[in-house]
Amino acid sequence: MGRPAMRARPGRAAAAMGVALLAIPLAACGADQQGITVNLYYAPEDGLETVVENCNQRAAGRYQIVYNKLPRGADDQRLQMVRRLAAEDRDMDVLGLDLMWTQEFAGAEWIQEWTGEHRAEAEEGTLEGPLESARYEDRLYAAPKNTNVQLLWYRTDLVDEPPETWDDMMEAAQELKDAGDPHTILITGAQYEGLVVHYNSITASAGGHMLSEDGLRAEFDEGAVRALQVLRDFATSGLAHPGLTNAMEDDARLAFQTGNAAFQINWPFVYAAMQAETPELAQNVGWAPYPGVEPGSPSRSTIGGYNLAVSTYSEHPDEAFDAALCLRNAENQKFSAINSGVPPTIESVYDEPEMLEAYPMKDAILESVQNAANRPSTPAYQNVSTVLSHTLSPPSAIDPERTAEELRVSVQKALESKGVLP
Repeated sequence: MGRPAMRARPGRAAAAMGVALLAIPLAACGADQQGITVNLYYAPEDGLETVVENCNQRAAGRYQIVYNKLPRGADDQRLQMVRRLAAEDRDMDVLGLDLMWTQEFAGAEWIQEWTGEHRAEAEEGTLEGPLESARYEDRLYAAPKNTNVQLLWYRTDLVDEPPETWDDMMEAAQELKDAGDPHTILITGAQYEGLVVHYNSITASAGGHMLSEDGLRAEFDEGAVRALQVLRDFATSGLAHPGLTNAMEDDARLAFQTGNAAFQINWPFVYAAMQAETPELAQNVGWAPYPGVEPGSPSRSTIGGYNLAVSTYSEHPDEAFDAALCLRNAENQKFSAINSGVPPTIESVYDEPEMLEAYPMKDAILESVQNAANRPSTPAYQNVSTVLSHTLSPPSAIDPERTAEELRVSVQKALESKGVLP
């Protein structure tokens, strides 16, 4: 789902970490008596072992993929890969990158560009939003494996139609509150990437931009100021959950499952959890695209997901590219969507009959992915995110114009790697 300071070319600067990094334990060798080993480094994902086995059978002995599980936390995943790549670890081949890291790793020259037939196969039938997340300086540096977007989840026994805008949602919640009904609106408001994702979605829905098109200048234009106003108005409305400033994805999900809330903005994983844990509540829950800002204007949910990249230091790049393409082909994306709950990046998979039972909200997901917003385009995104989450928290303290000016200064420093701790 997307969580988690480098200079413009951190790959070379980070090599100065030197001896301490070389002490990091390395993975199994790149080749063994049975042939070539392709080491996959990826977050824990239910069912991915089956996908790996499918690809090993397809490889028919040309190579063997070994699934090395990264830590569960996104920050820990990134830290482990950054350290090993800074040490030019040659036992890393295919890397599972939270899409927000792809440009950082490309800018650091830690991952290889996808060209020729490899690029053509990775792009064929792939949705544009996920593809955009895999590009850096108009070049492709990864193949999108799965995507994700947030949806609005609402109580169908409390409201007849889902609200289209944040103002509509707050108006409906206020009416429920006045009637003594469950009315709370749940979002991820803790000081972390989840809050930044909401700000990015609202900014994009308002037609705004945080950065210039080339990613070198902090702008925070009129649409970005409007988004600050939306966040402040929501946080001070009396309609947010009391635990707003501590809420992450699972906190919002669990609070919604108590039955005391009317609306939740969260990722599609909440559907399966409700079906398993609160089936009676799930019968009265519907879904809709992320709420917009202005009536009649489309909303844009921030895209999430994972991309597959090939390490610059891989000793078996041809096999690594082939393995990555297999791991994210249409057949395996359908398997992962149905069994692991990760939405596909290949558009045709959404038309598969088996998808309907696992993803009754698949049309809303596809529509949202087609209109999705990417995070600000810069290799320094980790810096930018750190500054944003700090400045936006707590949302109730936002003063739109003043906060926008503060962000113009602090984010510009983050883009230049000044005064930001990793």
